[in-house]
Amino acid sequence: MVGRSVLVTGGSGGLGGAVVTAFVEAGWRVVVPKRDARPGSEPATGVVRLVADLSDPVDVTRAVDVAAGEPTAPLRAVVNLVGGYASGGLVHETPVDVFERMLTVNLRPTYLVTQAALPHLMSSGAGAVVCVSARAAVSPFPGAAGYVTAKAAVLAFANAVAVEYRHRGVRCNTVLPSVIDTPANRAAQPDADHSRWVTPAEIAPVIRFLASAESAPTSGATVPVYGRA
Repeated sequence: MVGRSVLVTGGSGGLGGAVVTAFVEAGWRVVVPKRDARPGSEPATGVVRLVADLSDPVDVTRAVDVAAGEPTAPLRAVVNLVGGYASGGLVHETPVDVFERMLTVNLRPTYLVTQAALPHLMSSGAGAVVCVSARAAVSPFPGAAGYVTAKAAVLAFANAVAVEYRHRGVRCNTVLPSVIDTPANRAAQPDADHSRWVTPAEIAPVIRFLASAESAPTSGATVPVYGRA
């Protein structure tokens, strides 16, 4: 995959470091926009970093321009990892601003980044978008209606992109993790059976495959990555 760029949002997070590493090891030019300049979980070398607020259309356009700005490594893929989780009460106990916050955190960056990148991916004739939803989108649990709805919206959006751009040279697929085995999740659920969770290192090759030419016939797929959870 030498001579290709990928834009990875959320590349400094618990899953992001493993995903970025997978692309770097495969020879991709990897662009990682971050909210601030502090180091994250991504590799120290082999990555193009920039500070950007991915809820801001101006910052998103700038990040995509950087990703698409290397003539010897045109933008071929976008990986939408950025998102967040917040639990709450039942629906009648959850303020609408808490509910809407989950949509803003999970859906807005995915929409803005994909929207800005699509013209570049179309021009390449062989672009790919990979979105990260969650098992909760298809198997909800109580106390997180905002998160469940937002992740379901990400899945629906990805499927819409797959349909709209299937004849324009752009594929879009979605992975659905269960609980990801990250330090933050372990701290939040210290008594859980962590051996059943899926690790970032297990998810990363799946995402890289969906972004690569090896998965060229595949678009509109919903891929479960549950581990043993």
